[in-house]
Amino acid sequence: MTDRDTLFTIGQLAQRTGLDARTIRFWSDTGLVPPTTRSPAGYRLYDTEAVARLELVHTLRELDLDTATVRAVVERQASLADVAAAHARALDAEIRTLRVRRAVLRSVAHRNSTTEELRIMHELATLSAAERQRIIDDFVDEAFAGIEPDAPGAQIATGMRSMPATLPDDPSPEQVDAWIELAELVRDQGFRERCREMAVTGARAGDSQVPEADTAAGTAAMEAGTAALEAGIAPDSAAAADILARALPDVIDRAALADQMATFTDRRVERYWSLLGIINDWPARPSMVPGAEWLIAALRAHA
Repeated sequence: MTDRDTLFTIGQLAQRTGLDARTIRFWSDTGLVPPTTRSPAGYRLYDTEAVARLELVHTLRELDLDTATVRAVVERQASLADVAAAHARALDAEIRTLRVRRAVLRSVAHRNSTTEELRIMHELATLSAAERQRIIDDFVDEAFAGIEPDAPGAQIATGMRSMPATLPDDPSPEQVDAWIELAELVRDQGFRERCREMAVTGARAGDSQVPEADTAAGTAAMEAGTAALEAGIAPDSAAAADILARALPDVIDRAALADQMATFTDRRVERYWSLLGIINDWPARPSMVPGAEWLIAALRAHA
């Protein structure tokens, strides 16, 4: 008799595979591993092909596949490759969820949050990508409603929608905190109104004297303001007047420029971009607002 002809009882299968006899009997009763034949005394017997089937069922159940899916595979109603791919995707989703939960718990421990804060943090962090994007889109739509796409500064709306499709697979506590803070920020009515003011004013102003952050002159002026602030130079000092003369030599109406700059200078708006950067893992950028605020104060002091 060859190995192919060998028949095994349930007890022998249990010894051979390390599985519990009750488990093998259950799988046999449900038809997942039917007996090859029965002995004259009525005992179930299994051949080597049944052993291979039993080992496949064991592997699939260890992967947490449900009985119906296991049956479809062993009866070849579904390919093992397709089932494995689908299960891998399900596990990926579960792993992402567990990682977000872990990140939330780390953030709670770091922040020493209350139970209510934990609930809010978990709800926000586990929103789907579409739900997160909708929160941001609602805010941007309100801020830029009626603004023509080709209006000055309108392209900022596109950047403000830059939410990642998913939070990182293993988000850091900082990234979870950033998303929570961002969600709270865009829901603040005062912040929404401030962004709306900036959008409308920017679209109406057209070409203004406000130094743009992406121009060489504007960047130089902001850097000069930041350097003066760090050096402890008072905005109303003679040294500040000299800095203005060098940084903005062509500006005649300093008071008007200060007012225009103030419209487009807001720490919360800059914080919005900073939070987006943390979530998207963009390189950190130095804060420009403190330097701009110094520049505004200096312009007004020496108008």
